[in-house]
Amino acid sequence: MSEPVLVLASASKTRAGLLRAAGVDIHVDPAHVDEDAVKTALRAQGLSPRDQADALAELKALKIGARHPGLVLGCDQILACDGRAFDKAETRSQARANLQMLRGRRHELHSAAVLARNGAPVWRHIATARLTMRAFSDGFLDAYLDDVGDAALSCVGGYQLEGLGAQLFSSVQGDYFAILGLPLLELLDVLREQGALTA
Repeated sequence: MSEPVLVLASASKTRAGLLRAAGVDIHVDPAHVDEDAVKTALRAQGLSPRDQADALAELKALKIGARHPGLVLGCDQILACDGRAFDKAETRSQARANLQMLRGRRHELHSAAVLARNGAPVWRHIATARLTMRAFSDGFLDAYLDDVGDAALSCVGGYQLEGLGAQLFSSVQGDYFAILGLPLLELLDVLREQGALTA
């Protein structure tokens, strides 16, 4: 049995699905890190949301890279609005409060990816998308949360652009794949450069 082209250090079904749909043979080995503690430390150091996403992606790639000699991909996303970084909601009420704060405003979504080989970073990319939520009603918000259920807790911002979350927005600027959690085209380029995919 041949070795996979890439080890994905993420439990994200969306990222795994994007890679498999693009024809990349992957092995999923999630990096279980205490993200809250790491984010608290990074924020105490004064790192920007963009740099926080990059640092977390690298941490995940290196943690899993310590036990896989080949290519390992770590990823992270940080959402920022008016200088405040948002984390995944833990409850429906927290997701509702976050969406109320984002409603009618523009936010930035920083999607970082770090590729490691033999336990050392060989490539990194950070894509920033700018998304503007429309001024939806409280009634729409409650119906949206009813419809998406626990999916609102699985992604930063409480939305999945590929689903009902599209109805939350009036404007989206940025790479679609990166918004879903993975700068796919740039990653495919570097996988070809690394000899993992046919050029």
